[in-house]
Amino acid sequence: MAKRTMRLMIIASALASALVCGNAVAQAGRDYVYIVGSSTVYPFATVVAERFGRGSNFKTPKVESTGSGGGLKLFCDGIGVDYPDVANSSRAITSSEVKACAGNGVDEIVEVKIGYDGIVIANAVSGIDAKLTRKDLFLALAKEVPGVTEGEMIKNPHKTWRDVNADLPAQKIEVLGPPPTSGTRDAFVELAMEGGCSAIPWIKALKSSDGDRFKAICHTIREDGAFIEAGENDNLIVQKLEANPSAFGIFGFSFLDQNAEKVKGASIDGTEPTFDAIADGSYPVSRPLYFYVKKAHVDVIPGLRAYLREFTSERAWGEEGYLSDRGLIPMPTAERSSVAAAVGSLTPLTMANE
Repeated sequence: MAKRTMRLMIIASALASALVCGNAVAQAGRDYVYIVGSSTVYPFATVVAERFGRGSNFKTPKVESTGSGGGLKLFCDGIGVDYPDVANSSRAITSSEVKACAGNGVDEIVEVKIGYDGIVIANAVSGIDAKLTRKDLFLALAKEVPGVTEGEMIKNPHKTWRDVNADLPAQKIEVLGPPPTSGTRDAFVELAMEGGCSAIPWIKALKSSDGDRFKAICHTIREDGAFIEAGENDNLIVQKLEANPSAFGIFGFSFLDQNAEKVKGASIDGTEPTFDAIADGSYPVSRPLYFYVKKAHVDVIPGLRAYLREFTSERAWGEEGYLSDRGLIPMPTAERSSVAAAVGSLTPLTMANE
C-alpha cells in the first residue's frame, strides 16, 4: 500500500511539473521547437524544419548552428522554455555530457541516429586533383611528428605537401577546418588523424601500452598556421576555398555535394568521397550523425513530437527521401525502422549507450 501511495505521489508530482512547464511555455510565448548544435546536421535539420513549418499547423522550428559540443552544452544546461529542445550532433554524446545533463535535471534523453556522413578534404575546382592518405593528413597536420629515432617526436617541420610525401606537389600546407567544439573536428582527429598515425608501427603499439601518449600524438593538431580554425560556418569555408585554390578545407560530404560546382573532394587512401562509397563503408573517413531530444519537452513544447515524426519519416530520411537529395546517407531499412520505433516510444538513452 505504501509503495502504491509513493508511486501515485511521484505521478502527481510529474503531472504538476508538466503543467508548470506548459504554463511557462504559454507565458513565455515559446510556441516553436528550438534546435541547436552541429553545423553538419544543420542543413538537414533546416530542411526538415522548413517542410514541417509549411506542412503543419505548427510554427517553423528555430535552428541554430553552434557546433556539436556547444549545442550539447546549451542542451544540457536545463529543462524549460529557456533551453533547447533538441541538440544536433555529428558525434555520439559523451558520458561526461550525459552526467552534465543529469546534474541540471536533464535526465531522460532520447538519442536519434539519422544517417551517415563522410568528412571530406576539399579544395577549389580550379585546384589540384589531390590523392591523399590518412598518413599524409597526420604528417601534415599533427603538432608533433616522428623524428629520425624510433620513439622520438619533434615539432612538425613540414611546410609543403611534398615535405610530407614526395608524390605530392610542393604546395604550402594550408587547411581550413572546424574548431574544437565541432563534432566534425572530433571525428576528423579520430578517423583521419588517428588512422594516419596508426600507419606508423611504433605509434600504433602505443595504443595498448600507453593510451594517453597515443592520443596526445594522434589527436593534437598543429597551431603554427598550417591548420586554420574557420569557425562553425561550413559555407564560409567553401567561399574561402574559392578565393584560395591552393588551400584545403574540412567539412561534411553534404557541403561538397551541394557545392560541386565550386569545390571537389580529395581521394583518401584511394577512395573518392562519394555517396555510394560512404554508404558501403569503403570511404575511410565517415561517421554517423545524431540529434538528441529532451523527453520532458515532448508534448509540452508545441510541435516537438510532430517534428520528430517528420524527421524519422521515410519521405525525409528514407532512401528516396528529400534528405538524401541534400547529401544525407540513409541508414539501412531495418536500422531506420528500429530507430523510428525507439523515437515513437521515446525510449531514453541508457547507461549502456553512454
